[in-house]
Amino acid sequence: MTSSSGDSDPCHPEACAIQDCIQKNNYNESKCSKLIDNLYLCCKKYYEQNGTDKQTTCCPKFNLLQLKLKQRELGKIDAETIELRKG
Repeated sequence: MTSSSGDSDPCHPEACAIQDCIQKNNYNESKCSKLIDNLYLCCKKYYEQNGTDKQTTCCPKFNLLQLKLKQRELGKIDAETIELRKG
């Protein structure tokens, strides 16, 4: 995936990696979770450095990013709890 936005968007490589992964895995997003986490962390860093009012093509808006990060964090906690109960 190539685009001229890659020059100005610091998270462009992470976004492209997700697209490649999803295509290689028949659009099964769960197989690309680590790459999605990487994009969200990149976006978080972008907003920390540039301000929450800035926008970038590859990142969700700041408020949505916060929600996504919280959901993913809760998902990990829930998955770990389920594994502990099984054991």
